[in-house]
Amino acid sequence: MRSSFVPPRRIKIGDAAAFVGSTPRAIRHYHEIGLLPEPERGGDGRRRYEYEDMIRLLWIRRTAEAGIALDDIRDAFATGTDSAGADSGEAIAGVLERLEDTLAEQEAELRRQRAAVRRMRTEGSRMGLLSDLVTGRLKTLPEGSLRPADLDTLLVTERIFGPLGAAVQATRFIALATHPTLRQESDRVDDAEEALDDSVAVDDPRVAHVAAERYAFENALHAHIEESGLSEEDEALCDAWDAAHPETADGGEADPGSGGREAGSMSVLDAVGKMPYDFSPARLRCMELAGELFAHDAPGT
Repeated sequence: MRSSFVPPRRIKIGDAAAFVGSTPRAIRHYHEIGLLPEPERGGDGRRRYEYEDMIRLLWIRRTAEAGIALDDIRDAFATGTDSAGADSGEAIAGVLERLEDTLAEQEAELRRQRAAVRRMRTEGSRMGLLSDLVTGRLKTLPEGSLRPADLDTLLVTERIFGPLGAAVQATRFIALATHPTLRQESDRVDDAEEALDDSVAVDDPRVAHVAAERYAFENALHAHIEESGLSEEDEALCDAWDAAHPETADGGEADPGSGGREAGSMSVLDAVGKMPYDFSPARLRCMELAGELFAHDAPGT
């Protein structure tokens, strides 16, 4: 006996949404953005969807689930209609190719993020924030010999001067971590500078005295770095960096002060000017005086 069931030639929006696994609201949105042409309405004023509309809705749902933006789907359908027809898939193929490239970039970024998290867990939250060049310089130190403030300083330096600048500055903290007398003297001079707060006048004799102490300490630290061979390690580090970062493609020299700064980072002057340091006028004057003492020692002065 032949069935009396006759499939509908057109269906309402609710039935269309149920069939493709979407919602009436989503289908109305497709109409609003030009992704799905507005169908004819029945005698009751409601939209009626035909077979071709359902094919288009299935295309939309499947491609959207693959991660393609609705605007890209709309543009692909428009291109396909102009050429070989929307159901040919030629325009969609181009969108899929771009999507695959995007997903590959996202996967690479995800791998980078996972490696960064793994590195921070392995090296420690502070040490792991620094680049491999800097941490490689510090790995030989005994555990706990570096202070959190040391690593924070290197983090700021790396942001301003790049990995090479921070790796060279790491020499200072290596010397302090391995030479208790220098560390003790460094702490004493740091405390003396911090004592030059807003209650101290810029012409107070203590300002010049602390500047002289800073000058003497930095000379002692530099002498230790020279005698211990750390300065030779710095030179080797710089040579290796130069070898790995030759002249730029246009034949010009790379910025010698860049040190591999992060892409899009500001200039050194801007970066230093934006980093907040709560230095009193007396402490700033102390820094100026110490700088004058160092400048006096410079060759040709």
